[in-house]
Amino acid sequence: MSSPEALAGLLESKGVLAEGWAQAVRAVPRELFIPDEIEVADVRLSRGEDSAGWAAAVYDDAPVTTQVNDGDPVEDGAYRLPTSSSSMPSVMLEMLALLEVRPEHRVLEAGAGTGYNAAWLCHRLGGDRVTTVDIDPVLVAQASKNLAAAGYEPFLGVGDAGLGWPGRAPYDRLIATYTVSEIPYAWVEQTPRGRIVAPWGGSFFSHSYAVLDVADGRAVGRFAGWPGFMRTRTGRPHRGYLCDFYRRETGTPGQTSVSPRDLAADADALFFIGLALPDAWYLFAEADDGSQEATLWILADDRSSWAAVEYEPGAGAGYALEQFGPRGLWDEAEAAHTWWTRLGKPGRDRAGLVVDTDGQRVWLDEPTRQLTPPTGV
Repeated sequence: MSSPEALAGLLESKGVLAEGWAQAVRAVPRELFIPDEIEVADVRLSRGEDSAGWAAAVYDDAPVTTQVNDGDPVEDGAYRLPTSSSSMPSVMLEMLALLEVRPEHRVLEAGAGTGYNAAWLCHRLGGDRVTTVDIDPVLVAQASKNLAAAGYEPFLGVGDAGLGWPGRAPYDRLIATYTVSEIPYAWVEQTPRGRIVAPWGGSFFSHSYAVLDVADGRAVGRFAGWPGFMRTRTGRPHRGYLCDFYRRETGTPGQTSVSPRDLAADADALFFIGLALPDAWYLFAEADDGSQEATLWILADDRSSWAAVEYEPGAGAGYALEQFGPRGLWDEAEAAHTWWTRLGKPGRDRAGLVVDTDGQRVWLDEPTRQLTPPTGV
């Protein structure tokens, strides 16, 4: 049976029903926050055409895409960029556990989305202690209706959540439901003695939570988890099909000793390389013929440059590559890989972040040991 109780049971069986949130999961009907037309794992579902399948998806521990292309029409065959969703419930609980909310806390949520996460916060804290902000007025209007239908009344604001919401500050906790490459200092100012939890990272690697404690105008903390959230809409890089970035130009050939397969499978290496390539992303494409061959693509956000490294089983110590554009993207990635190797191949769990009036800085082992990744070659 598809219900909040069934969802709570599923989360409990997975061992992820975080302490203090079970009542909220059981009390808030997720179906009130999900539109009739959704996408789950690239499959489109309609409540009108398949109510049972729709309900099963809603009460599964899975993310549900509720908006693509910022709500604009999408032509057949065009790239469908997810721009709003109801996050995977177990991931929501993971973030809320990191947030360490207490009953007396006031919380700012950056990114209202459907309002489902705000509803959990309202159930735990009361609506007067919850502020949620989104840049999309259509999403805010719908979230307001969803929350009202569920019986909750937080403060909802339309605006750039990167600026926080100073009119209701200070906050004890701030949670972001989208990925940022920079922690806004406004968040630090408005959470002066609290905690910030936000998905963090650039284009190359964005699968980290920054968990930061704030004191004396400075936020300091470490990275945790392996989230996969949508990017902030302010300064969001272009995304699309591979052909939008690679137009079959002839590049410069070369060779590397770094295995593209090993690199793509090493999350720690990707994290540290991502510090040097925040404005490029990678795609590891497996051959579909059973040969185990693959291509590791690195593609610049501005679509001016690309690199491709070929993996062939038994190729030995060398892997063929090709680069195109004003940047040698593989050269940059390999230089960052060498830098990480010389550091002793540290894990991401040894890294942290500090944010103050001078900006943000990544550190290794302790905040005084600032990391300076190579830039360009």
